[in-house]
Amino acid sequence: MKKSSTALVSMIMASVLLAACGNNNNAGNTAGNTGGNTAPASEAPAASNASGDEAANQDISGTITFLTNRTDMIGKEYDDYAKRFKEKYPNAEIQFEAITDLDKTTKIRMSSGDFPDVVLIPTIPNSDLPNYFAPLDDLGLTDKIYFKDFKSYEGKLYGISVGATTTGIVYNKKAFADAGITELPKTLDEFYAASGKLKANGVVPLASNFKDQWPLYPWASEIPTSIAGNANLNNERINSDEPFQMDNAYGQGMSILRTMYEKGYLEPDVNSTNWEQSKKDVASGKFAMFMIGNWAIPQVASSGTTSDNVGFFPLPYDNSGKVNVTLAPDWAYGVNKDSKHLATAKAFVKWMLEESGFDEFGGFIPVIKDKEPAVPQLQEFNSFNPVTLEAVADDPQVTDVVNKAQITKEAMVQEFVLAKDPQSVLDKYNKAWAKAKKDVAK
Repeated sequence: MKKSSTALVSMIMASVLLAACGNNNNAGNTAGNTGGNTAPASEAPAASNASGDEAANQDISGTITFLTNRTDMIGKEYDDYAKRFKEKYPNAEIQFEAITDLDKTTKIRMSSGDFPDVVLIPTIPNSDLPNYFAPLDDLGLTDKIYFKDFKSYEGKLYGISVGATTTGIVYNKKAFADAGITELPKTLDEFYAASGKLKANGVVPLASNFKDQWPLYPWASEIPTSIAGNANLNNERINSDEPFQMDNAYGQGMSILRTMYEKGYLEPDVNSTNWEQSKKDVASGKFAMFMIGNWAIPQVASSGTTSDNVGFFPLPYDNSGKVNVTLAPDWAYGVNKDSKHLATAKAFVKWMLEESGFDEFGGFIPVIKDKEPAVPQLQEFNSFNPVTLEAVADDPQVTDVVNKAQITKEAMVQEFVLAKDPQSVLDKYNKAWAKAKKDVAK
């Protein structure tokens, strides 16, 4: 991912998010176009000798399969997508196959040489992308999307993110109002004070989902990046043998969650809750907040409340009254280079990005920069005037060190929060980091 100017990205995001419509459609009514970039069919991939919309549409034919992790959409939204895609391309059909262990299963099927026409690209080195996937530059989207370098190799685009996410506090508005919180916190002290009011009113202030581990990811990545105001923070760890310090962005970010734990602002038993139940608890007002991506907003709203009772604001990680936020990609669409219906597979990817409405259903910020987000909570989020840091791709050398050191960032957060001496936890991970860095350099 090419590192872009923070100021430029901030202006782009401000214009996108402030334009967000108030369409209250959290349940994923994908029957209508979400608007934005609606390129004519003639811009869809077509045979080189085709001319005009009719020729291009004739080239979009055959049956293709999309391998997805959204098992919850089978027989529901995906049926609608198939119907609408066929309405646009009468000679084409799309089938959906959903799996739970997406990354592992997709890798296995790719290694066999037999995998579906369209997949969500698993965690493979970008240098391997040409071995499996067709370039997508001919979709005409390369210079219109965020994260165009995330799934690129040697100047060619092989994957486009399904959507963009930013991280913040997803909260129950009624729980806040019932606790007497009349203004959303803009400083860290105000955040702690609001948490105290929630606890005093019999509400668990923050659902950490400590046991599930994965929901802890923001405290070791997005929040430190925001505190540092540096989108390349994680990659710059390669310049140090001791990247984790109490007084730097990593220690500061994890210390916020540790303070919440020490004050009793997390679940009474942090090892007893799980993600699926916590969505219902936030929806009901038993719990008040998540620190999570905007993609969770529609999931909370559909777990027992209404969209207008779910809000979203940036975490105030210090007392400056100013805040940085990260913009990061989700899974990326990839097209099997050996697909028998390559043009159809590419047309489907373009359709999913421009016309399906999946970004709204999934609670995403559209990856196409000039497409308006349809999640109303993003308007509230942007009213805090955050400075947006567009995520950069992981440096392969840093990834090698992380893998060699066997560092799981969420596990580090768990240990840091519960330890009697959090410095000893950082010392442990710094030691592992330094050793792995030395080994990788050999």
